[in-house]
Amino acid sequence: MNHARWKLAREKALAEGYVEPPEVAAERAEIRLAMAFAKAVYDRRTELGLSQAEVAERSGLTQAKVSRIEGAGSVPTLPLLRRLALAMNASLNIALDADREEVTFIAHPAA
Repeated sequence: MNHARWKLAREKALAEGYVEPPEVAAERAEIRLAMAFAKAVYDRRTELGLSQAEVAERSGLTQAKVSRIEGAGSVPTLPLLRRLALAMNASLNIALDADREEVTFIAHPAA
């Protein structure tokens, strides 16, 4: 089943009164957060015209770690978030809600 069909089936089940178990909801929220962060890192990196290797060098990470982050394969720690934000000359904003995760890098003004 593709993602669109799965999402429609899930929405239909929820509309019919299906209650998702808390552990499933928590796992879904963690996945959404990893995906939102992955997209924000990728978008900022490409906006700057940097390769994964260049971001890795700037942040003191390996290229493989940057790749895992962009592939939503890991949720970084707070110190790592700071290192990535500094490496990409931006502030990192994260908004978390019950059903929404928003992650954005805000570019620092040119000096």
